Amino acid sequence: MKPTLLQTLVLAWLMLLSVVVQAQGEAFVPVGGAIRSGSSKDLAQYFGSSVELGFDGDKQSYSATQAEFVMKDFFSKNPPTGFVFNHYVNGDGGTRLAVGKYSGKSGTYDVYVKMKQDHGTLVVDGIDFTKGQE
Repeated sequence: MKPTLLQTLVLAWLMLLSVVVQAQGEAFVPVGGAIRSGSSKDLAQYFGSSVELGFDGDKQSYSATQAEFVMKDFFSKNPPTGFVFNHYVNGDGGTRLAVGKYSGKSGTYDVYVKMKQDHGTLVVDGIDFTKGQE
């Protein structure tokens, strides 16, 4: 059975789409690894000069150094047992967003990570942890 033109075009479109989705998520690979391992030090390498951190709706802006200590405290109180990004979005002006699921000692959290361009480099601009429904 010979593939039709429509089947070939659909297959090519799906392959292109998978490459685009993979490229969207590449910037988040080291960030996800740092969250998965509970390493505030590794995570802080990707922070911008200021970072907005949110925990269950309570959001505050911190310097990169302060944000590292806040994340260290979070990870020590709630060590990760698992983490995965499951959705990526390219926003306006080079902003990228990722949604993930964090499992830890005190339960699961929906995680939203926002990265933005800063002098040609993508940096973490914000991370929001929202307690999941058990």
